[in-house]
Parts: sequence; C-alpha cells; structure tokens
Amino acid sequence: MSYVNPPEFAAKMIDAGESKIFMSTRDTLIRAFMAGAILALSAAFAVTVAVETGQPLVGALLFPVGFCMLYLLGFDLLTGVFTLVPLALIDRRPGVTPRLVLRNWGLVFVGNFAGALMVALMMAVIATYAFSVDPNEVGQRLGTIGESRTVGYADHGAAGMLTLFIRGVLCNWMVSTGVVGAMMSSSVSGKVIAMWMPILVFFYMGFEHSVVNMFLFPSGLMLGGDFSVGDYLVWNEIPTVLGNLVGGLTFVGLALYATHARTAAVRARPTDPKAEPEASELREV
Repeated sequence: MSYVNPPEFAAKMIDAGESKIFMSTRDTLIRAFMAGAILALSAAFAVTVAVETGQPLVGALLFPVGFCMLYLLGFDLLTGVFTLVPLALIDRRPGVTPRLVLRNWGLVFVGNFAGALMVALMMAVIATYAFSVDPNEVGQRLGTIGESRTVGYADHGAAGMLTLFIRGVLCNWMVSTGVVGAMMSSSVSGKVIAMWMPILVFFYMGFEHSVVNMFLFPSGLMLGGDFSVGDYLVWNEIPTVLGNLVGGLTFVGLALYATHARTAAVRARPTDPKAEPEASELREV
C-alpha cells in the first residue's frame, strides 16, 4: 500500500495548507463547489440506500464513496481546510497571514454551500416530480432529518446546543483523520482504505458535518420539513461549523503537527545502565 510514515505526511499537511492559502479565488471556488456537490450526492445516495434497505448501516458503509472521490479529484471541503490551512500559519510559512486563512475558509464555505444547494434543489425536483406531487419516501425522510436535527436540539435548550457542538467536534475529528488518511499512502487503494474507515464512523454515529448539512437542511426545507431557515442556522449550521473547526484543528491538525512535525527533543539515555547507582546506594548517601 506504499505507506507514508507520520513525519512525512505531517510535512505534506503543512505544504497542502500553504498551497490552499495561495490558490486563486477561481480555483478555490471551483474546487469547493465540486466538493460540496459530490458530498451532497453521496449523502443523498446514503439516505436512499438506508430508506430502501431499512438498514442505516448499509447507507453508512456506502457514504464514503463520495468523500473518497472528491479528495482523489483534488477538491476541498470546509472541514478539511479547517485542519490543514492553519498549519501553514502556525509553521510560519512566508506570506501566510491570519487574513489569508480566513479568506480561504470563507471562499470554501461559499463554494461548498453553492454546490450542496444545487444538489439539494435537484434532489427535491426528483423527489416531487418538479414539485408537482408530494415527496416520495426518500424525500419525506430528508424532511424529517432536518426537523430532528434542528428543533430536536432546540427542545433541550443549552444541553441541546452543547450536544450539537460536541457532535460537530467528533465529526471533524473523524473526517479530518480521513483527510490525512489520503496522505498516508502513495497508492489509490491505500488512500481509499485510509479515508473510508473514519468517514464510516462519523456517518453512522450521526455526528454533525457542516457540508453534509448544507445539503440535508435546504433539502428538508424544500420537501416540507417543519423548521425554519433560522432554526437551521442557529440550531445546526453555525454551532456545527464551530464544532468542526475545534475538532479538526485540535485533535488532528495540531496533534499531528506537535508530535510529528515539531517533535520534542528525545530524552537522554544513559550510556551504561550498569553505571547508574542503585536505589539502596542513593539512600545511603
């Protein structure tokens, strides 16, 4: 599988973050748009499979196909740039500033949202024959997902908000592990296997992914979900974005950077262990 060891892929993470910062606005938007669209199609596929088989695990097993494809094609998700781009700033790469980091995040957010929204509209058209009939079974399921994951959290107040935030943290811990997984191998099969495993975990566990939600919630609003745009923003998207940022950057980006890119000095070893004084000798002294 052509495994790449941790210090090597840690360096790749920093280089990737730097390259994304200096990418043109056009290319950043195109890559983000395509990533949002492909991930949205993958989410629609997973929901369809889960509805038709009655087995959510089957949908979760198949969902990573979209994630793997978009990263193999070199497209960018907000969750990924949350983890990689700040590393170039922390590593003090020339010309990298906080403003450029925020610029990249903003452009990727806009591109992801536009791509996911386009697919949401297309799926709503398919589920309703261009809004001429009631939503089919898959469309009804998309509507209920939006309700349970907005007003469902709001019903619990602060505890619901904390739960939502933690689900966002755990989501990008797994998703960003998948992003890094693509750097752990130089072969396509190795990259896919390394990406597939953590993405399966996040989707089946019902963690909150900001880009997936850019598809699920607009779809739900179009398909009769009983929640509002304000519910979506306050009780899902904004806390999810913050949770994704904390989870990916803290548990993946900074953790790998600290221990593999900026490894602490190795502790000194005694040249002759036998020369070390025994504990009894120390006590006598």
